[in-house]
Formats: sequence, C-alpha cells, structure tokens
Amino acid sequence: MLTQEEEELEEKIVTENYKVWKKNVPFLYDRMIAHALEWPSLTIQWLPDKISQQGKGQSEHRMVLGTHTSESEQNYLMIAKVVMPEDDEDMENRKYSEETDEAGGYGHNKAKIEIVQKINHEGEVNRARYMPQNPCVLATKGPSSDVFVFDYTKHPSMPASGGQCRPDLRLTGHEAEGYGLSWNSNKAGRLLSGSNDARLCIWDVEATHADKSAVRPLATFQGHTAAVQDVSWSFQKPNSFASVGDDMKLMLWDDLSGGQKPVHTVKAHDAEINCLAFNPKSENLLLTGSADKTIALWDLRNLSTKLFSFTSHQDEITQVQWSPSRMEIFASCSQDRRLCVWDIRRIEEIQGKDSYADDGPPELLFIHAGHTSRISDFCWDAVDPWVIASVAEDNILHVWEMDEKIYTEGNEIMMVE
Repeated sequence: MLTQEEEELEEKIVTENYKVWKKNVPFLYDRMIAHALEWPSLTIQWLPDKISQQGKGQSEHRMVLGTHTSESEQNYLMIAKVVMPEDDEDMENRKYSEETDEAGGYGHNKAKIEIVQKINHEGEVNRARYMPQNPCVLATKGPSSDVFVFDYTKHPSMPASGGQCRPDLRLTGHEAEGYGLSWNSNKAGRLLSGSNDARLCIWDVEATHADKSAVRPLATFQGHTAAVQDVSWSFQKPNSFASVGDDMKLMLWDDLSGGQKPVHTVKAHDAEINCLAFNPKSENLLLTGSADKTIALWDLRNLSTKLFSFTSHQDEITQVQWSPSRMEIFASCSQDRRLCVWDIRRIEEIQGKDSYADDGPPELLFIHAGHTSRISDFCWDAVDPWVIASVAEDNILHVWEMDEKIYTEGNEIMMVE
C-alpha cells in the first residue's frame, strides 16, 4: 500500500511522462484518437464491419463497449460508431503546438466516436464478445454468475426506462462471476465460459430452448483448483479449447471428452495466469500472460517447456491478442499502463546489453504509452490492419495506429518516456 506521499510522486511521474508522450505523438503514430467515455469500460471489441464514405475521405467502424458505473447508476452494454479519416492528414497537423501543449489535431481532425446504442445490463460488463458467424449476437459476463446473450438488432437504440435487463438468453451453470468468454469460430453458437468457481461451461445458443431465462450448459468441465481467468477455443480445431487460472495452470481440453480430465495440464507460470490466446493462423502457437509480468509462447506439440518468455512489462499482464492479419505479431497490456506490440520473428536477433537497456528486447516492436491509468482491455481491428483500440480505468478510449515505418523498415522499438 502506497503512502500519500508516494501516491503523489507516482501521479507526478505519470503526468510528466504523458506530457512527453503527447509531444511525440506525431512521430510515433499514423493515427491517434482519444475519446473520454462517460464511464470506464472493462471491455472493448471491434465489430467486423467497415463502411467507406465515398467523397468524404473517411470510413465508419463500430465497436462493442460496456460500462462500469458507480453502485447507484445504471450499467449498459453499448455499441459505438467510430468515424475515421482515410486520407493522409496534412503535415501541418503533425506539428506540436506550445499553446495547446499537444500535436494540433493530429490524426483526429475528422474523427468522431459516438455511442449509438445502449442496452440495459445487470451490473458492470466484465467482458463482451460477438459471435463470429453472426456479429449481431453478443455474449456478456458481469457480477452475476449467469452469462447473458443479446441480439442487439432486437433492442432499441436507447434503453427502456426502469433499468431492467432483458437478455435474449440467460445462460446458467456457473456459481460465481468471471471474465473468460470465447465463441467457437468453427461451430456457430458454441460459447465457452470460465469463472471464479473454477468451472468451464459450454452452451449452444443456436439450439431451441424451452426456457430462455435459464439455459443449462451442454457440458461442464472441472480441472482447475482456483478461479479460471480466461478461456479460448482453437481456431483450427473445432473441439479443442484452453483455459488458464489462478492455480498457475494452462489446461488444454477436448469438448468430446464429456467433462473428463484435460488433455494436457502445464504449470505455465510462477504466478496467476490472467489471459491466453491461440494464434489464428498457426494451430500450434499459443500465448499465456501472467501476474509474474511475463508472456509465454508455447508450441502445443511440446508443452514440456515454453518456446520463449517475453519480458518488458513492469506489472502483471492482463491481456494478450495476436494480430488477426499477421501471424508473427501480437500485443499485450499490463497494469503498468503500457500496451506492447511484439514481433516473434525477432526472437533470434542478438542485441547487446547496452542496447537492450536503452531500447528494450529486440522482439519488442512498439510501446503505446499514452494511457495514464491501467488498461482494462484492447482489440485489434480485423478490417484495418495495425489499428488497435484500448480502454483504461480512467474512462479514456484510444484508437491508434503506429507509424508505418516502424514495421516496414525494421526499426527498433519506438517509445518516448
């Protein structure tokens, strides 16, 4: 627990670092949009659509957000519209202004982020994810042990009065809340969940349900001895999925096993494991992120040892995601307020100790250092490569794209502290 003096010093350092970062935005980014939400969002995901607006030089994207309000305020599942310029910004906009203490409108002159739909939600939205086969269908987890499913096309743009949460399906089977949520990209309607009750559940939301307010799982799986923090289906193997938890274990499962023991169990880290990600383009690569401040790369053909351990974050890892367009690229965020982008092709590069101290490890491609509070979640844009959206505990939403030269010219890590 920090003393008041230590908290004030830390706040001062964060503020000074932010000012330095903001001055250097024109040199680090091709796009940088900041937007203040009314309430913090613990979750973010781009929807897989993009509408180019001919003649306006801009495109329209959409994303899924949630709220984490105070106890007396209503929470919502939300859809946001993001309008972004497609043409190159005038170079004058990249210049730093001493008067405004920022790059004058750089990257967001034409940008606009607007909440276009709110759906009443029971408590804060811990996580929200869309079904790949039908992105109108959203699954959410909150403080309840139940998982909610909404078809947002069946709900009005503005919520009904009274604050009642009316999901299209309420999925039962858990005894505690959680964060782990994953749709099967090969089987429409198959939803996987992991919670603090150390249990995994699978439902088929496409099936006909007599009681939509209490849909029981197709199967449950017990293996972890502590809270399950994250789950994920394999992209290439329809029946395979993985889970990680506070017991420091990575478990691989097969849903045809009928709830029996996991196929593989590995003590993957020296502290709680918060997140994992299958590579969407390589069936054998998987990432795990831990409270031990490291990210592990695994080859599923040989789990006796990790392929590599990525180190740079100064606090526990809270999220990892592979790029949907580049097999070798992934990103991670941490409670250290940093979002790192990594290139696994650089693992074999040799870098001197002096250079490492200045620039970080060679596999570290970029650090987004613009958040002044802990990052809650982030997401790659599936239709616009290299664009990432991230949300932090201080209500701030960033949409950003690193300078193209960083990944096309083989530059070393770009960051200013």
